[in-house]
Amino acid sequence: MAVGSHVSESEPVISTSRPFPVWAEWVVNLLSRPLTWLWDRGFRMLGLLDAVALLTLMTTISLVRTVFDPGWATYPTENYVLGFSVATAIHVSVNYFTGLYEREPRLGRKPWLPKTTIATGIGVGVQSVAFVVLDRYLMPRWNLAVFLMLASFVLVFNRGVARRLTVRRQGPPRVVLVGDAASIDLAAQHLAATDRSAIVTARIRQPHRLIDSVVTSDATDVLLLDVTAFGSVYPEPLNSLELAGVGFLQRVSARETLLGLRSVREIGGMPFVALRSHTVPAHKVRLKRFFDLFLVVVFAPLWMPLVAGVALYVRVAAGGPVLYHQTRVGRNGTEFECLKFRTMVEDAEEDGRARLATLDDDRIVPSLRWMRSMRADELPQLWNVLRGEMSLVGPRPERPELVAEITKRVPGYVRRNELPPGLTGLAQVEGRYGTDAEFKLGYDIQYLVNWSLVIDVQILLRTVWVVLSRRV
Repeated sequence: MAVGSHVSESEPVISTSRPFPVWAEWVVNLLSRPLTWLWDRGFRMLGLLDAVALLTLMTTISLVRTVFDPGWATYPTENYVLGFSVATAIHVSVNYFTGLYEREPRLGRKPWLPKTTIATGIGVGVQSVAFVVLDRYLMPRWNLAVFLMLASFVLVFNRGVARRLTVRRQGPPRVVLVGDAASIDLAAQHLAATDRSAIVTARIRQPHRLIDSVVTSDATDVLLLDVTAFGSVYPEPLNSLELAGVGFLQRVSARETLLGLRSVREIGGMPFVALRSHTVPAHKVRLKRFFDLFLVVVFAPLWMPLVAGVALYVRVAAGGPVLYHQTRVGRNGTEFECLKFRTMVEDAEEDGRARLATLDDDRIVPSLRWMRSMRADELPQLWNVLRGEMSLVGPRPERPELVAEITKRVPGYVRRNELPPGLTGLAQVEGRYGTDAEFKLGYDIQYLVNWSLVIDVQILLRTVWVVLSRRV
């Protein structure tokens, strides 16, 4: 059928969803509100399914071993129950922080086995650490070896079950195709041949009518068939549709795939990547927060006396006030009061205009200049880290006036606010104090895209060298 450049073509759809028995639907409706509250905070029913399956696997391995070696169990049953329960909690937690519970588009199939194998290996490693701390195994070593070989397959099986349950309750994926007429026809043919459960509900050429088409056809997924169409859907309507739970996938050509794109998924024999308005998924943000709190609490006996000593020095050298409060832009553009040791004269901005400090700024108190070169004036921001307003590592927070000014000349500058601002960052260890904002943005985006705990540790260690060498 012909597709007009400004019209969407909706296709008749026959619902193929099969509701659960009446009693099951009643239970789901009863629990919908608390489950929605938990869902918004990272909980997934799949996590509960994994917990039951992994605990069952541990128990089954023990029972089978008992058949062949009745005398292997040397501890009371309650010891094994406790150990298996702790091990299950460890593995579900590791699964969460490795992204196994992030919402995935319903179209296409993701190769879960590599990811579940990594998660299982990390979980077994954490169990080994638990043995060192508790001086006892959470499960016997031979059981652990068998569990390591089988658990990843159990997790893959659970994801297949979850997918089937979703299709049964919600029906098959309902797809809006966006592109030129030839691309739409080809994609529809491929979907009909390979993803037979998918239903094409609308076909449009221009993305500006995308929201209307999605709402009218009650679509669950959008396929962008034009490789260059991303700019026309970001940030809107991508943000709005993502919040509504609609999956967004961008078709990529062989050229883009060969550039090293990760997480390419096959749909209808064509390569796609999932589009998200946020570069860093929720599980990584929470893992980063946990890591920050762990380091700040563990090293509190070191940094607390240091902060007190520097505060006393500032008081003696420059009088009061010791702390300087300044409004900065935090995660997702929220503003917060950032703390610093005062290193400038009072009323340094008496004209009310925000000014970037320079290396030879005459407003700096001479006896406190060393604090800026060694970043000691940033130490009070550990309190901001404890409050969750900042992180140990991340893009440095800027003042709202400066952010507004920089955003006008540096497109995409606000993307750096996807993570909490940091005490230090990649731009600080790679660049210099006076590095242009556009170049710093490049470092910040690189950090967002490639974030991992290992990168944070590397930046923290490099920051120590930057501070000791007074490199500015």
